[in-house]
Amino acid sequence: MSIVLAILAFAIAIGVLVAVHEYGHFWVARRSGIKVLRFSIGFGRPLWRWRGKDQTEYILGSLPLGGYVKMLDEREGEVAKEDLPRAFNRQSLGIRSAVVAAGPVANILFAIIAYWLAFVFGIAGIKPIVGEIMVDTPADRAGFRVGEEIIAVGEQTTPTWASVRHAIFVASQHESRVPVTVSGAGGEQKLSLDLSQVQVDVDPEKARDILEQLGVQPERPLLAPVIGEVLPGEPARQAGFQPGDRVLSAASQPISTWNEWVEFVRDHPGEAFNVEIERGEERLILNLQPAIIEGEQGPVGRIGAAPEPPGELPEELRATLRYSPFAAISRAVEKTWEIGSLTVLMLGKMLAGEVSTKSISGPITIAQYAGYSAQIGFVPFLNFLAVVSISLAVLNLLPVPVLDGGHLLYYFIELIRGKPLSEMAQAVGQQIGIVALIGLMCLAFYNDFVRLLG
Repeated sequence: MSIVLAILAFAIAIGVLVAVHEYGHFWVARRSGIKVLRFSIGFGRPLWRWRGKDQTEYILGSLPLGGYVKMLDEREGEVAKEDLPRAFNRQSLGIRSAVVAAGPVANILFAIIAYWLAFVFGIAGIKPIVGEIMVDTPADRAGFRVGEEIIAVGEQTTPTWASVRHAIFVASQHESRVPVTVSGAGGEQKLSLDLSQVQVDVDPEKARDILEQLGVQPERPLLAPVIGEVLPGEPARQAGFQPGDRVLSAASQPISTWNEWVEFVRDHPGEAFNVEIERGEERLILNLQPAIIEGEQGPVGRIGAAPEPPGELPEELRATLRYSPFAAISRAVEKTWEIGSLTVLMLGKMLAGEVSTKSISGPITIAQYAGYSAQIGFVPFLNFLAVVSISLAVLNLLPVPVLDGGHLLYYFIELIRGKPLSEMAQAVGQQIGIVALIGLMCLAFYNDFVRLLG
């Protein structure tokens, strides 16, 4: 993935989501009769400026990292007598609350629309057929069998492995067991899967795939033992391996698949052995000594080589998650609620110290994900936009001064007291909020750089 694509996808994503958020404030303010002075997407030097109806100034800034809607307000400058009824501070508590809440609400509505489009177009994936079961694992004890297809987790249908992972993750936050419906040679049956060993609230750098924790390996097309990439400074490079080399045998043992090659290397840490390869029209013998890496169950071998990318996925393993336009409406609403609830839950666990703060991502990581999703296709990019839009809504609703949620907190206190907080109290709250946001931004940037450098 190119840096240019990541930056472009990030700029489009942030620009669209900020525009949606600020338009929510703008739309409700205009409909409430409040005079809007400026609608700005981005900060810094204006790239484009235009005055529209009611002399509202529209600006597109050079830094697409935010935006704002400036409304007429006596607290920010002198207001002409004839415009006083249109000042924001002169509005009722209900109208002010509606204007402030409209930004996050717009992001939620955008997520619903994005998910609806994704479900109508169809989300491509891999059919959840069990390829391997690890001995004495939750999947093994539950009775999973190789070749079975997982068709539902709880009440959620699962046409793809991505939907299986998501459904198990959601269930693990609330339940210790979940019913899983599988289909095999004997027809459909329900299994009870133990989720007590699933760990999703750990340092993301150390977290294992949720299927791996349960002891399930998806069925995959067999990869040929052909080298696709050789990392510099690693044993494979030192032994003379090159991209395109086909492994024929190792220590006189025939190798026919990439999995066999991986298993052989892992089982011989630090041991030197001869490898017969095919390179073009030639057959060569290379001497290889895998590096010793400490694994969970003891030392394993590693050579620093990756397989040749697989070709097109076989038809029998392809699946698409798709709904009719009508059915997609309710599913999009459910999905938005699901992701929003999970976001709030994980934030609560983070504050309680149950989830690592390394889960917090900044602009660099978001840009990487934006680029990856855009590279895959339009529907994955829609899914990415929906998730970030929900996160933006939840973040803005936090009761932190300077955020929308902080303003709503002030209005709630005003409702209880019968009068607003003093300007001094609000100013102190704003300063605390700014410090909290700066700290959060520093943590996000720190995590980004650690991932980038690590």
